[in-house]
Amino acid sequence: MTIQNSIASLFRYSFRSEPSGIAAIQGDASSRQYFRVSSAGSSLIACHDPVFNAATQAGYTFLLLHGILSRHGLPVPALIAIDAEQGLLFLEDCGDLLLQNLFASPDKTTISDCYREIIDLLIQFQSIRGNDKELPFGLSFDREKLMFEFDFFIEHGLRNYFSPLFDEKSIGALRHEFESIAEILVQPRHFVLNHRDFHSRNILIHQNRPVIIDFQDARMGLPQYDAVSLIRDSYVTLDPLLTEELKLYHYKALRSHHLSAMSFDEYLYYFDIMAFQRNIKAVGTFSYQTRVKQNSSFEHSIAPTLAYIPEYINARRELRVAGNILQPLLEREVS
Repeated sequence: MTIQNSIASLFRYSFRSEPSGIAAIQGDASSRQYFRVSSAGSSLIACHDPVFNAATQAGYTFLLLHGILSRHGLPVPALIAIDAEQGLLFLEDCGDLLLQNLFASPDKTTISDCYREIIDLLIQFQSIRGNDKELPFGLSFDREKLMFEFDFFIEHGLRNYFSPLFDEKSIGALRHEFESIAEILVQPRHFVLNHRDFHSRNILIHQNRPVIIDFQDARMGLPQYDAVSLIRDSYVTLDPLLTEELKLYHYKALRSHHLSAMSFDEYLYYFDIMAFQRNIKAVGTFSYQTRVKQNSSFEHSIAPTLAYIPEYINARRELRVAGNILQPLLEREVS
């Protein structure tokens, strides 16, 4: 049975009618597939996830997170129906307008207000507490996870996409620096819940309000992790003044909600170190998608992501050695 046949079967079971159309929607860099299912002037989104196919319903992280976020009043697409045997979920259709799309739309004058509203939602997300023996609160950006992401960049970025620029000696020296950077970022006393992919392609604008999607990989980490994803986005570049304004806005919100005791200087310090790690991780993902998955749609995001990195290197001495090793890559992107 094809995925489309499974979708039609679940639709008939749920609504006692036939769908009038099932159209594939381009997803992000994951194994999930999305479809818009139409019927009688309305529509919903069908998600096929092979992980759901193999998992028990109780342990499926999307459903766990959907329940947590819904209970805490965060705007997520409503869950309409599921078929665990086929790995299918039916979700509310919140349209196609991504936050990313605002930048080329007549509504671009609302961008500043929209980003402040999204940071308010981020604070609501980061305020959620739970049992650290349970998902997602038992997962964190620990040393192992951070190094996994650095190593992914080494394997798919340096040894593949940028392979002519680096030898094994320089890669070994860089990995040593990455280990030191990861140690800086493992600060459990500061950890809050993070979405983990909180960028302009995972926030829909529906009925003039933001809706959060792709939240199933949430875990604990520095509050700057999601702020970096949003403010130092690989898909859109914010005006420098707005960038600085949003950092301060997030910091003040963390303090007013008693989520952080950092000074602003400390907040900015961890923001820069975290931004370096997050952007390096993104370049690894884009390199993998381009070379291994043969998906060229991410390749154009490599250069703007790398363009952020010199600022962090110049601002933080802890990044200088890594920056020197990465210089051939950074110079290549500038030239």
